[in-house]
Amino acid sequence: MSTQLHRLSNGFRVVTEHMPGLQSASVGIWVGAGGRHEAPEQNGIAHFLEHMAFKGTKRRSALQIAEQIEDVGGYINAYTSREVTAYYARVLAEDVPLAVDLIGDIVLNPVFDPREIEIERGVILQEIGQALDTPDDIIFDWLQEAAYPEQPIGRTILGPSERVSAFTEDDLRRFTAQHYGPGQMILAAAGAVDHDAIVAMAEAQFGHLPAQSQAEAAPGLYRGGEFRQVRDLEQAHVALGFDQPGYRDDKIYAAQVFAGAMGGGMSSRLFQEAREKRGLCYTIFASIGAYSDAGLLTVYAGTGADDVGDLANLTMDELRRAADDMTEAEVARARAQMKSGMLMGLESPSSRAERLARVVSIWDRVPPLSEAIAKIDAVDAAVVREHAGKLLATVPTLALYGPVGRAPDAETLRRRLAA
Repeated sequence: MSTQLHRLSNGFRVVTEHMPGLQSASVGIWVGAGGRHEAPEQNGIAHFLEHMAFKGTKRRSALQIAEQIEDVGGYINAYTSREVTAYYARVLAEDVPLAVDLIGDIVLNPVFDPREIEIERGVILQEIGQALDTPDDIIFDWLQEAAYPEQPIGRTILGPSERVSAFTEDDLRRFTAQHYGPGQMILAAAGAVDHDAIVAMAEAQFGHLPAQSQAEAAPGLYRGGEFRQVRDLEQAHVALGFDQPGYRDDKIYAAQVFAGAMGGGMSSRLFQEAREKRGLCYTIFASIGAYSDAGLLTVYAGTGADDVGDLANLTMDELRRAADDMTEAEVARARAQMKSGMLMGLESPSSRAERLARVVSIWDRVPPLSEAIAKIDAVDAAVVREHAGKLLATVPTLALYGPVGRAPDAETLRRRLAA
């Protein structure tokens, strides 16, 4: 497999990876315009814009967009995160030019028909309502907001309903003009693709765009805090957060291995102690949510009202104990899980294209997989114990939802962690 990166004169980047033996390809455009690029009054507009991209362009109606990709047996989709908005398609090799043309069209030429804006506004408001009715979904938004209060990186991607209800065509066009410049876009393709051909397509479709300055997103500054909503639910939902490094910091590898050892699988400490030995919960896990410049260790569990205190205290005790007795066997297992998850996840062209866009957006290059594996292998038990030790002095973030009126607060948990 060969990876190539090219930059057009206006800053637009093209990155491809040819995967021999495949008959299909994944092609997409990743735009550095996510939730953390929004002003407070724009919260939710990046996601709204993603929805509107499929509602018609100057050249195609919404139906034609769907028909043209499905006529060739392909599919097209999009998503919005806190750092990017992505538009991507999967097609057979001979239909790559169609995919590039179609995705470029919806990114560059949306019409923002007022009738379609109103229809999609209703769809998004339903999506917000659904999220609010899903406790083990919305709690992570509340944790993020508590960890990064009054910051773009802490706001929900969907946005509050009152903002979404007020967005206008002018608001959408203004955000596009601000954040959809060529220097903020990456065309990534993987599978049965030819790099030179993709570059030529990109030049024809995006080369005419004038270069423009890019506003840097506000840095993510972890503060820590607490969110609690008492509600009559069957389960108490508990999410804990801790400040962690971002992708540009090599300490991210120690953080990820640590999270895996603590709550990455059935053999992890938290799963064994909280579920298997104590029966305090059905679900418990730990994971790292990382951005280019910031990261958050999240521990989530769902439990009964009577067990919230015991579960929270046990979690603090296990995090503290890891600084003293994390073993080489546990770390080796977490490393193996991390490497296998990464490599198995890259066996499809869609995953490859996603990785290409992500690493180019972070480092402006494509590090070989061997580089990441070497950094994972360099994390031993001593490194993980040191990482865990530093965690003991941090301020935890706490989000609680359900029958949580008697649950300990964040300050109580901080004291227990530091004991």
